[in-house]
Amino acid sequence: MSRWLPCSRKEFIKRLKKLGFTGIFHGTKHDYMFYGHNRLGIPNNDEYSVNELRMMIKEVDVLIGHKISADEWNNL
Repeated sequence: MSRWLPCSRKEFIKRLKKLGFTGIFHGTKHDYMFYGHNRLGIPNNDEYSVNELRMMIKEVDVLIGHKISADEWNNL
């Protein structure tokens, strides 16, 4: 079983696109991506810590309708 690892912003966006998210749209404070009609804010940090990543993955879980494991995330 894999563990969660820190992730760069660029890698995070790339993996979200593999999950079916579209764009990277620029807002006033944060960028965002869409999954269907649902919007996910993308923080502007260059790298996300494990805690930040897990918090954002919980939001992604809700949007896509299933829980993403560390193994699945690391294999995207």
